[in-house]
Parts: sequence; structure tokens; C-alpha cells
Amino acid sequence: MDFRDRSDAGRRLAKALSGYKGRYPVVLALPRGGVPVAAEVAAALEAPLDLILVRKIGVPTQPELAMGAVVDGAAPIVVRNEEIIELSGTTAHQFDAACAEELAEIERRRQLYIGDRARAEIAGQVVIVIDDGIATGATTRAALQAIRQRKPKELVLAVPVAPHDTITQLRKEVDSLICLETPELFGAIGYFYRDFRQVSDQEVVTILERFPATRPATIA
Repeated sequence: MDFRDRSDAGRRLAKALSGYKGRYPVVLALPRGGVPVAAEVAAALEAPLDLILVRKIGVPTQPELAMGAVVDGAAPIVVRNEEIIELSGTTAHQFDAACAEELAEIERRRQLYIGDRARAEIAGQVVIVIDDGIATGATTRAALQAIRQRKPKELVLAVPVAPHDTITQLRKEVDSLICLETPELFGAIGYFYRDFRQVSDQEVVTILERFPATRPATIA
């Protein structure tokens, strides 16, 4: 299975999640790539849409290789991949410095995307977390652990594509998991999209303007 673009992936994911429509879920997107996907799901389920701000902490010499992740919050949650940290020879100082850089980027995004916008209520709600795909799962795991601390009634992870091994590991973090494609040979998320252009900050802002976080929303 491949997807035309993120909106196409979102519409297909929405069909798989149709059973949640009557349960008044809250949809949380991982920006930036997860936002167009989540917008289609929020529209189909008539659900509010909000963000979970999480950043991968990359190895200094290989920024695409995750040695951890950090999630926004009153007390930021940091998830460490000790194996990658050790194998890469990353020092404690280097890890802390990389973490601080990602926290600064989270703050920039919070100001730009959210500002004084109302936030979705999580406690006691059915919460559906959405991204455009998952590779190693480091950032997703951090996001899920942060959301779990906010005591949702049910925590659901829904993505268009992810490696089979990653999905197996993430099932322990959620009450339900939906993934449309779990290839044994993965490569990269972009391989499964015909159009995988980068989502801009402005696209995220525009989508959020159409989807209040605290009441049902529909696509115009």
C-alpha cells in the first residue's frame, strides 16, 4: 500500500477509526507531518484537534539517529535510548546540550502553533495520537508516555505506516493500536508516499485555525 499524500493517508486512517466517532475522542497530532493526517481524522470523527509537542534527540554526529526524545510539559519528559547513547559515544554533556536544543525548538513551536489557543482536555477522554508514520518509535514512545501521565480514559495510537518490530514494541504503551501498513522491509516513511513534501509551519497554523481544540470540528 502506498499513499498519495498525507491527506490521503488521513482519510484511509479515518475509515479504520470510524468506530470511535460516537465515543467523542480527542485527536492529538505530532507536528509537523502528523497534522495533515490528523486533520482528516478529526474531520471524519467530528473530534477536536490538538498537538503533542515532541522532539527527537539526535546523536550529535548523526542527527537522524535518535538517542532519545523530549516531550513538552510542566516537567518535560525525556526518554533515553541507552544503547544508542553508548554505541555512539555520546557524553552526558552532549546529551544534555542536544536535549536543550530540542526543548528550545518545542518552545518556538508552542508559541507559533498554539499561542493562547485553548488546549484539549485529556483526562478521562478517549485520546487518539496520530503521526504520518513511525520509524524507530523513540519520539512516539515519549509522546505516549507523556499523554498517559495525563490520565486519558483510553489511549489509541493510529498511523498509516511503521515497521512491524516498532509496532510490536509500541503496543505496550497504548490500549489500542491501528497501523495500516507494517512492512518487514521499511527503509523510510517517505518511501510509502508519492508526495512527502515537508509540511510548513504555516500549514500547521492554518489547519489548527480550522479545528478548535475544545469542540467538535468539521472541514470546510
